[in-house]
Amino acid sequence: MELLDFARGPALQFALAVFVLGFLWRIVSLFLMPRTKDRSAARPGTRPALFAATREIIRRTAPDKAFGKHSLFALVNGYVFHVGLFIVIIGFAPHIVFFRDLLGVAWPSLPNNVIYAAGVITIASMMVALVRRFLNPVQRLISTLDDYFSWLVTFLPVLTGLLANSHLWVRYETLLAIHILSVELFLIWLPFGKLMHLALVFVTRSQIGTHLAHRGAQI
Repeated sequence: MELLDFARGPALQFALAVFVLGFLWRIVSLFLMPRTKDRSAARPGTRPALFAATREIIRRTAPDKAFGKHSLFALVNGYVFHVGLFIVIIGFAPHIVFFRDLLGVAWPSLPNNVIYAAGVITIASMMVALVRRFLNPVQRLISTLDDYFSWLVTFLPVLTGLLANSHLWVRYETLLAIHILSVELFLIWLPFGKLMHLALVFVTRSQIGTHLAHRGAQI
């Protein structure tokens, strides 16, 4: 119980503090970066910036037609584990209780069988992605420690959550503590590694969309 109390208490408070401060630091520092102002006149008929940004975010949810056939598997597999992870995070009843206690908001939970299936599919999908990264020469060449560590800190909470929910391996209290600690490791790492794409992907795509619209690019 001492490990569980530590995970639920000081470790959680520390992880949340690092996550919030790190997240704000990354976002604020990004917008405060010096940049050259585009003084060129917008092309006639340029769409409003909000429209262009939203359009680019939506457009890039699918690969370009020129790469569609070659990247279809990676695209589908990526959506599988992202959607599966999302279902596990927001659909599991204990997670909803955590969000209610933390943020004061709650919503109906999904059946445990659905959560378990989503967790298993997520783990399988992430394993496939890791194997593909090892086997694909280009992906293996450009992969860094950040890629593998980000994969690990995302994989561990799902794995330990399934083990705890299934009461496998060791005592439930120990498994729950390990699961919470793995989630805290994820939160601590998120603002400083490639997992930050969770938020930056929308910022960068919006910026690209508005820039291309200003230039009158046909996309």
